[in-house]
Amino acid sequence: MAASDYDALPRTPANHQPLTPLLFLERAALAFPDQVAVVHGATRRTYRALRARCVALADALARRGVARGDTVAVLLPNIPAMLECHYGVPMSGGVLNTLNTRLDAGTIAYCLDHGEAKVLVVDREFAPLARMALTLCTVKPLLVEVDDPEASDAARANRLEGALDYEALVAEGSADYAWALPGDEWDAISLNYTSGTTGRPKGVVYHHRGAQLLAIGNMLSAGIGKHPVYLWTLPMFHCNGWCFPWSVTAQAGTHVCLRAVRGNAMWALMAAEGVTHMCGAPIVMATLLATAEAEKKPLPHQVQFVTAGAPPPEAVLGAMKEAGFAVCHVYGLTECYGPSVVNEWNHAWDAKPAPEQAALMARQGVRYIALEGLAVMDPDSMAPIPADGTAMGEVMMRGNVVMKGYLKDPAATEKAFAGGWFHTGDLAVTYPDGYIQLKDRSKDIIISGGENISSIEIEDALYKHPAVAVAAVVARPDEKWGETPCAFIELKPGAEATAEDLVAWCKGRLAGFKVPRHVVFAELPKTSTGKIQKHILRAQAREGAG
Repeated sequence: MAASDYDALPRTPANHQPLTPLLFLERAALAFPDQVAVVHGATRRTYRALRARCVALADALARRGVARGDTVAVLLPNIPAMLECHYGVPMSGGVLNTLNTRLDAGTIAYCLDHGEAKVLVVDREFAPLARMALTLCTVKPLLVEVDDPEASDAARANRLEGALDYEALVAEGSADYAWALPGDEWDAISLNYTSGTTGRPKGVVYHHRGAQLLAIGNMLSAGIGKHPVYLWTLPMFHCNGWCFPWSVTAQAGTHVCLRAVRGNAMWALMAAEGVTHMCGAPIVMATLLATAEAEKKPLPHQVQFVTAGAPPPEAVLGAMKEAGFAVCHVYGLTECYGPSVVNEWNHAWDAKPAPEQAALMARQGVRYIALEGLAVMDPDSMAPIPADGTAMGEVMMRGNVVMKGYLKDPAATEKAFAGGWFHTGDLAVTYPDGYIQLKDRSKDIIISGGENISSIEIEDALYKHPAVAVAAVVARPDEKWGETPCAFIELKPGAEATAEDLVAWCKGRLAGFKVPRHVVFAELPKTSTGKIQKHILRAQAREGAG
């Protein structure tokens, strides 16, 4: 038979529809309307109720003028409203921009302006931060305020002047609203800002197709079966919670919300709600293990813990296993919807000694099923490096879970996609079995508590101090946070400054988690052309952490 006979079969609405994770909610509400979808303090909502609220939110936003491509920014913790925005905003045609609640007002103002936010939804806890950001930006979004009954009295006492109450907004809409699928699965579903090497945030755009595929990839890699109970310890503002707002809903699971990661609260919820899955940076594991024994609760079953960032140390892996957790190590970037590489555990490794298991767990692994291409290549020749566990190259990705690109930055997008691959900027080796392992970060990004920190942004702040001649910031290993910023400083001749002085200086100019935890005064190693040799400083920082 000729290929033309196959090609002649048409693509029609009957056999081709845009992929989108929004239909996960429709299916869950249809098949399991009485299944508990959301738990938050005294609030318990079924999938019937969750679906009704999300659709009503979409209707209300549409009535307020939100249309295809309009940005709806949110400054929210892990509360039901945040989950509802992951469905209601794109159901209205809008693009969801989840803002990092830990950022400074200036950066948030930049994001609001760059994304041209039409609506800003704010939890009262962050009203002071939003208020300051709004004085610094030019956009004038519709303000919506969330009064969460689980917030502290102090947080609820904050108000955002001129804001519409979130519940009042939802009440404006109808659960019968006929929301439309995206006209194209390539349509934007969300906008996530990430710090680049310059410290200026880039707007990473996700599409409906990628969001659905990565959500399914999560289900497969994290072993999410029917009706999981997921504890929200990973911020939903981070890569849309690694797409788990959609993954958990696809299996009609229960979203257990948590405003703040606290050891006693996590243990209490895991025991009371029968939590099966959770995600987080190494700091979350450290917090779990450091909880007072009297506050730990017996777990009804093993809990799957998905972690990214610094690989878990052998002692932590052993302690987590003993405490009732199975750890899954993943790797990814904002540009690939969160996790797209997984340390696919081979059960034959269970018989190996603990140190060997820890070494194997430290590898980033192999591509998600949802990622079509993963390779470690020479960035100049684009040739694969030998799979010998020694030769180093840049991690490259290609596929449907790679971002659309950087918003309003065609030059950066073109550079990131040079040669038909996404250049991660991370350096790694490939082992003979095909698993990859990161060895360095060419972008000099520090990953602390799951947050990406630009070393250059910190250096810029330090250079503004009148006593600083030369500044270089690198990652210093930290058992609690994975990594923390370590600053190496050369002072100007005759100038004086203490470590405390520089830390205080940075606290007035940077978000708290970006402030250096360690300051070292020394002559910085440089090349013959005067370039600072950061690899030497990283080695010194590692030695100092021992």
